[in-house]
Amino acid sequence: MTSPDFLFTLLGVGALGAAVLPRLVARRPLSMPLVFLVCGMALQLLSVPLPEIDPVSDRVWVEHVTEICVIVSLMGAGLALNRPFGRRHWQGTWRQLGVTMPLSIAAMGLLAWWVLGWPPAAALLLAAVLAPTDPVLASEVRVGAPTDSEHDEDEVRFTLTSEAGLNDGLALPFVLGAGALAAAAASGGWSAGGIAHWVLLDVVYRCAVGVLAGLAVGALLGWLFFRAGWRVMRLSEHREGFVAIGATFLAYGVTELMHGYGFVAVFVTACRIRSAERAHGYHMVLHDFVEQVERLLTAVLLFLLGVFVAQGGLASLTWQGAVVGLLLLFVVRPLTGWVAQFRTAAGPRERAVIAFFGIRGIGSLFYLAYALGSHGFGVPAGELWAVVTLTVLASVVLHGVTASPVISRLDLLRLHRARASGAGPDPDEDEVASKRL
Repeated sequence: MTSPDFLFTLLGVGALGAAVLPRLVARRPLSMPLVFLVCGMALQLLSVPLPEIDPVSDRVWVEHVTEICVIVSLMGAGLALNRPFGRRHWQGTWRQLGVTMPLSIAAMGLLAWWVLGWPPAAALLLAAVLAPTDPVLASEVRVGAPTDSEHDEDEVRFTLTSEAGLNDGLALPFVLGAGALAAAAASGGWSAGGIAHWVLLDVVYRCAVGVLAGLAVGALLGWLFFRAGWRVMRLSEHREGFVAIGATFLAYGVTELMHGYGFVAVFVTACRIRSAERAHGYHMVLHDFVEQVERLLTAVLLFLLGVFVAQGGLASLTWQGAVVGLLLLFVVRPLTGWVAQFRTAAGPRERAVIAFFGIRGIGSLFYLAYALGSHGFGVPAGELWAVVTLTVLASVVLHGVTASPVISRLDLLRLHRARASGAGPDPDEDEVASKRL
C-alpha cells in the first residue's frame, strides 16, 4: 500500500521538477512531459510503492482530471495568441480544422475497421479520440508568452497552437457520433431522424453555443478586467493571476449548462479577452499563472501515464493496434497536414513541420474516458485504452525528442534569411517571424 507521506514527497519533488525541468531541457532533444513519463515508468519498474492505475475502473477521476488539464491548457493557448482573429490571418488554422481533421478521422476510422476488424462505432470512436492535437506536450512548437506585437508569431507555432485550441472542442461531435452509432447498432439500426438529430444538435447547436458563449463571456470579462468604471472591479489593476482559472471555469461551466461545447467556449473566451486590450501587461500575469497550473497538471498526468504503462497498461495491445496508432503519427497526420497547407502562407519547410507535429496527448485520454462512461462499443475497454495509450506514448517520445532541434533549425534559418534581406545583424522578432521557409 502506498504511504500518504510518500505521495506528498513525490508531489513535492514533482512540483519542483516541473519548475526546473523546462529550463534544463531547453534547446535539447527532450521535453518536460517526456522526462515525467520516463520517471513514472522507472519508479514503477524499480518496485517503488505506487498506486494502481486502472483507467477502466477509475474512469470517472481520469475523465475529470484530464478535463481540467485540457480546459486550463486551452485558456493558456488563447491568451498567448497575438495575431488578430480573421479569415486570412488564420488561414492555416482553418485548413487544419477543415481538411486535416476530417481526413484524419476518415482515414483512422477506415484503418480501425479494416486492420483491427472493429465495428463501425468503435472504429469511429478511436478516430475521433485521436483527432485532437496537443502542443502542450512539446512547448517548442507553440507560441510563447503574449507580447505587444501582432506579427511576431511564426506560421508554424501559430498554426499548431491555434489548431490545438479549436480541434479539442471540434472532436466532440465525432465522439458523440460514435456513441450514437453504438446506440443505434444496439437498438437495431440507424435512422434518418438519428442522423438529423446528430447534425442539428451535436454539430450545429452545440458548436454555435460554444462560440457564442465564449464570445459573450470573453466580452464581459474583457470589460471587467480592463474597462469597468468602478476601479475595485477592474481586475487588471490588481494583477491577480488566479483570475484566469476563474475565467476558465466560468466559460466552461456556463457553456456546458447550455449544452454547448465548453472546450470551444474556453478557447474563444481566452481569445476574446486577449483582443480586449492587446497591449496590457495583465495578459502576461494571466498567461503565466495558467502556464504554471498547466505545467503542474501535465507533469502529474504524464507521470501517472508512465506508471500505468509500466504496470501493464499495454497488455491488451495487439500488433494490429500498434500499427494503426503508429500509422496515424507517421503517415496519416503528415500526409493530411501537408495537403491542407497548400497555398497557405507557410513555406515548404514550414508545411512539413506543421504536418509532422500533430501531437496526441491529454485530450485523447479525456475523450476516451468520457465516451466509455456512456456506451459500449463492442470492443474491450482495455484494448481501446491500450491503442490510445500507445499512440500518446509514441507521440510524447517522438515529438518530444524532435521538437527542439527541428524548431531551433527553423528559427536559425529565419534569422539568417532576415539578416540576408537587409534587416541588419540584429533583426527584431517581427522581421524574423515574417520570413517564410
